[in-house]
Amino acid sequence: MIKNLINLLFPKLCLGCESLLRNNEPVICAACRHDLPFTNHLTVKDNETFKKFYGRLPVHHASSIVYFHKKGLVQELIHKLKYKGAQEIGTYFGQLYGSELTTLQSAETFDTIIPVPLHAKKHHERGYNQVTSFGQALSELIGIPLNENLLIRNRYSNTQTQKNLLGRTEINTNLFDVTFSEKDHNKHFLLIDDVITSGSTLEACGKALLKIPGAKLSIVTIAFAHS
Repeated sequence: MIKNLINLLFPKLCLGCESLLRNNEPVICAACRHDLPFTNHLTVKDNETFKKFYGRLPVHHASSIVYFHKKGLVQELIHKLKYKGAQEIGTYFGQLYGSELTTLQSAETFDTIIPVPLHAKKHHERGYNQVTSFGQALSELIGIPLNENLLIRNRYSNTQTQKNLLGRTEINTNLFDVTFSEKDHNKHFLLIDDVITSGSTLEACGKALLKIPGAKLSIVTIAFAHS
Protein backbone atom coordinates (compact mmCIF):
# COMPACT_ATOMS: atom_id res chain seq x y z
CA MET A 1 0.00 0.00 0.00
CA ILE A 2 2.69 2.49 1.04
CA LYS A 3 4.89 1.50 -1.92
CA ASN A 4 1.99 2.02 -4.33
CA LEU A 5 1.28 5.42 -2.81
CA ILE A 6 4.92 6.46 -3.16
CA ASN A 7 4.95 5.33 -6.78
CA LEU A 8 1.78 7.32 -7.40
CA LEU A 9 3.16 10.51 -5.84
CA PHE A 10 6.72 10.07 -7.12
CA PRO A 11 6.55 7.96 -10.28
CA LYS A 12 9.78 6.41 -11.49
CA LEU A 13 10.97 7.83 -14.79
CA CYS A 14 13.32 6.35 -17.35
CA LEU A 15 16.78 7.88 -16.89
CA GLY A 16 17.19 7.85 -20.65
CA CYS A 17 14.01 9.41 -22.05
CA GLU A 18 12.09 10.30 -18.84
CA SER A 19 9.03 8.26 -19.78
CA LEU A 20 7.18 6.40 -17.02
CA LEU A 21 8.83 3.13 -16.05
CA ARG A 22 6.87 -0.08 -15.71
CA ASN A 23 7.34 -2.35 -12.70
CA ASN A 24 9.81 -4.58 -14.56
CA GLU A 25 11.89 -1.63 -15.79
CA PRO A 26 14.29 -0.67 -12.96
CA VAL A 27 16.38 2.12 -14.53
CA ILE A 28 15.64 2.61 -18.23
CA CYS A 29 12.60 1.69 -20.28
CA ALA A 30 12.47 -1.18 -22.75
CA ALA A 31 12.70 1.23 -25.70
CA CYS A 32 15.91 2.81 -24.38
CA ARG A 33 17.30 -0.62 -23.53
CA HIS A 34 16.67 -1.61 -27.14
CA ASP A 35 18.43 1.56 -28.37
CA LEU A 36 21.62 1.05 -26.36
CA PRO A 37 24.53 0.87 -28.85
CA PHE A 38 26.24 -2.27 -27.56
CA THR A 39 29.85 -2.80 -28.67
CA ASN A 40 29.86 -6.62 -28.51
CA HIS A 41 33.50 -6.36 -27.48
CA LEU A 42 33.38 -9.64 -25.59
CA THR A 43 33.09 -11.51 -28.88
CA VAL A 44 36.30 -9.94 -30.28
CA LYS A 45 39.59 -10.14 -28.38
CA ASP A 46 41.29 -7.44 -30.49
CA ASN A 47 38.40 -5.02 -30.06
CA GLU A 48 38.62 -1.22 -30.07
CA THR A 49 39.21 -0.90 -26.34
CA PHE A 50 41.92 -3.57 -26.41
CA LYS A 51 43.62 -1.83 -29.36
CA LYS A 52 43.78 1.45 -27.40
CA PHE A 53 46.58 -0.07 -25.34
CA TYR A 54 48.76 -1.54 -28.09
CA GLY A 55 52.33 -0.60 -27.19
CA ARG A 56 51.12 1.24 -24.08
CA LEU A 57 50.04 -1.39 -21.55
CA PRO A 58 50.24 -5.19 -21.38
CA VAL A 59 46.52 -5.89 -20.84
CA HIS A 60 45.07 -9.41 -20.72
CA HIS A 61 41.54 -8.26 -21.50
CA ALA A 62 39.95 -4.92 -22.37
CA SER A 63 36.37 -4.15 -23.34
CA SER A 64 33.58 -1.57 -23.16
CA ILE A 65 29.86 -2.21 -22.94
CA VAL A 66 28.33 0.52 -25.12
CA TYR A 67 29.40 3.25 -27.52
CA PHE A 68 29.36 6.88 -26.38
CA HIS A 69 28.01 9.31 -29.00
CA LYS A 70 27.65 13.05 -28.51
CA LYS A 71 24.06 14.01 -27.66
CA GLY A 72 23.17 10.32 -27.61
CA LEU A 73 21.45 8.10 -25.06
CA VAL A 74 24.69 6.89 -23.47
CA GLN A 75 25.96 10.44 -23.03
CA GLU A 76 22.73 11.29 -21.20
CA LEU A 77 23.09 8.27 -18.93
CA ILE A 78 26.76 8.88 -18.16
CA HIS A 79 26.05 12.56 -17.44
CA LYS A 80 23.36 11.62 -14.92
CA LEU A 81 25.62 8.98 -13.36
CA LYS A 82 28.54 11.37 -13.07
CA TYR A 83 26.90 14.66 -12.14
CA LYS A 84 23.30 14.02 -11.06
CA GLY A 85 23.85 11.31 -8.46
CA ALA A 86 22.08 8.60 -10.48
CA GLN A 87 24.33 5.83 -9.22
CA GLU A 88 21.72 3.23 -10.14
CA ILE A 89 22.94 3.65 -13.72
CA GLY A 90 26.33 2.25 -12.72
CA THR A 91 24.59 -0.61 -10.94
CA TYR A 92 22.47 -1.30 -14.02
CA PHE A 93 25.49 -1.59 -16.32
CA GLY A 94 27.40 -3.64 -13.76
CA GLN A 95 24.57 -6.13 -13.50
CA LEU A 96 24.19 -6.15 -17.27
CA TYR A 97 27.87 -6.89 -17.91
CA GLY A 98 28.87 -8.88 -14.85
CA SER A 99 27.15 -12.07 -15.91
CA GLU A 100 28.66 -11.77 -19.40
CA LEU A 101 32.16 -11.24 -18.01
CA THR A 102 31.93 -14.50 -16.08
CA THR A 103 31.89 -16.33 -19.43
CA LEU A 104 35.41 -15.06 -20.19
CA GLN A 105 38.20 -17.51 -19.47
CA SER A 106 40.37 -14.65 -18.21
CA ALA A 107 37.64 -13.64 -15.74
CA GLU A 108 38.44 -16.76 -13.74
CA THR A 109 41.76 -15.16 -12.81
CA PHE A 110 40.48 -11.70 -11.80
CA ASP A 111 41.40 -11.09 -8.17
CA THR A 112 40.36 -7.51 -7.43
CA ILE A 113 38.29 -4.76 -9.06
CA ILE A 114 39.96 -1.33 -9.03
CA PRO A 115 37.95 1.80 -9.94
CA VAL A 116 39.72 4.83 -11.39
CA PRO A 117 39.89 7.03 -8.27
CA LEU A 118 38.84 10.62 -7.73
CA HIS A 119 41.03 13.04 -5.85
CA ALA A 120 39.80 13.47 -2.26
CA LYS A 121 38.75 17.06 -3.03
CA LYS A 122 36.76 16.02 -6.11
CA HIS A 123 35.19 13.16 -4.16
CA HIS A 124 34.12 15.61 -1.47
CA GLU A 125 32.69 18.01 -4.06
CA ARG A 126 30.73 15.33 -5.90
CA GLY A 127 29.95 13.18 -2.89
CA TYR A 128 30.74 9.87 -4.61
CA ASN A 129 32.91 8.21 -7.22
CA GLN A 130 30.69 7.57 -10.25
CA VAL A 131 32.47 4.27 -10.95
CA THR A 132 31.83 2.76 -7.51
CA SER A 133 28.29 1.50 -8.10
CA PHE A 134 29.42 -0.11 -11.37
CA GLY A 135 32.26 -1.82 -9.52
CA GLN A 136 30.03 -2.98 -6.68
CA ALA A 137 27.62 -4.64 -9.09
CA LEU A 138 30.48 -6.36 -10.94
CA SER A 139 31.94 -7.45 -7.60
CA GLU A 140 28.71 -9.15 -6.55
CA LEU A 141 28.26 -10.97 -9.85
CA ILE A 142 31.86 -12.02 -10.44
CA GLY A 143 32.47 -12.77 -6.77
CA ILE A 144 35.68 -10.79 -6.28
CA PRO A 145 36.32 -7.77 -4.02
CA LEU A 146 36.23 -4.11 -4.94
CA ASN A 147 39.23 -2.17 -3.60
CA GLU A 148 38.97 1.64 -3.61
CA ASN A 149 42.12 2.22 -1.54
CA LEU A 150 44.88 0.55 -3.54
CA LEU A 151 45.05 3.10 -6.37
CA ILE A 152 45.25 6.78 -5.42
CA ARG A 153 45.12 10.06 -7.33
CA ASN A 154 47.97 12.35 -6.37
CA ARG A 155 46.69 15.64 -7.74
CA TYR A 156 43.41 17.41 -8.21
CA SER A 157 42.61 18.02 -11.87
CA ASN A 158 39.70 19.54 -13.74
CA THR A 159 37.52 17.50 -16.08
CA GLN A 160 39.35 16.27 -19.17
CA THR A 161 36.41 16.47 -21.53
CA GLN A 162 37.67 19.61 -23.27
CA LYS A 163 41.37 18.68 -23.34
CA ASN A 164 43.09 17.36 -26.42
CA LEU A 165 45.08 14.13 -26.42
CA LEU A 166 48.42 15.84 -25.73
CA GLY A 167 46.94 17.84 -22.86
CA ARG A 168 45.43 14.75 -21.31
CA THR A 169 48.70 12.83 -21.55
CA GLU A 170 50.66 15.64 -19.92
CA ILE A 171 48.18 16.00 -17.08
CA ASN A 172 48.16 12.28 -16.35
CA THR A 173 51.93 12.05 -15.88
CA ASN A 174 52.49 10.78 -12.32
CA LEU A 175 48.86 11.53 -11.54
CA PHE A 176 48.27 8.12 -9.94
CA ASP A 177 50.13 5.92 -7.50
CA VAL A 178 49.55 2.75 -5.48
CA THR A 179 49.70 1.93 -1.78
CA PHE A 180 50.18 -1.82 -1.58
CA SER A 181 51.52 -4.58 0.62
CA GLU A 182 52.83 -8.08 -0.03
CA LYS A 183 49.28 -9.47 -0.07
CA ASP A 184 48.68 -7.48 -3.28
CA HIS A 185 51.56 -9.16 -5.13
CA ASN A 186 50.84 -11.46 -8.11
CA LYS A 187 47.22 -10.37 -8.49
CA HIS A 188 45.17 -9.85 -11.63
CA PHE A 189 43.55 -6.41 -11.33
CA LEU A 190 40.38 -5.48 -13.21
CA LEU A 191 40.61 -1.70 -13.69
CA ILE A 192 37.26 -0.01 -14.39
CA ASP A 193 36.07 3.43 -15.51
CA ASP A 194 32.96 5.08 -16.93
CA VAL A 195 34.21 6.20 -20.37
CA ILE A 196 37.35 5.58 -22.39
CA THR A 197 38.31 8.21 -24.98
CA SER A 198 42.06 8.58 -25.51
CA GLY A 199 42.86 5.94 -22.90
CA SER A 200 45.44 8.17 -21.22
CA THR A 201 43.83 8.11 -17.77
CA LEU A 202 43.52 4.32 -17.81
CA GLU A 203 47.07 4.03 -19.11
CA ALA A 204 48.35 6.11 -16.19
CA CYS A 205 46.32 4.03 -13.72
CA GLY A 206 47.50 0.80 -15.31
CA LYS A 207 51.16 1.81 -15.12
CA ALA A 208 50.71 2.60 -11.43
CA LEU A 209 49.12 -0.80 -10.75
CA LEU A 210 51.86 -2.59 -12.66
CA LYS A 211 54.39 -1.27 -10.14
CA ILE A 212 53.09 -4.04 -7.89
CA PRO A 213 55.29 -7.14 -8.23
CA GLY A 214 53.70 -9.83 -10.38
CA ALA A 215 50.64 -7.70 -11.22
CA LYS A 216 48.47 -8.47 -14.25
CA LEU A 217 45.97 -6.04 -15.71
CA SER A 218 42.59 -6.08 -17.46
CA ILE A 219 40.33 -3.12 -18.20
CA VAL A 220 36.57 -2.66 -18.52
CA THR A 221 34.63 0.56 -19.09
CA ILE A 222 30.95 1.30 -19.38
CA ALA A 223 31.35 3.32 -22.57
CA PHE A 224 33.72 3.73 -25.49
CA ALA A 225 34.05 7.16 -27.12
CA HIS A 226 35.97 7.66 -30.33
CA SER A 227 38.75 10.21 -29.74
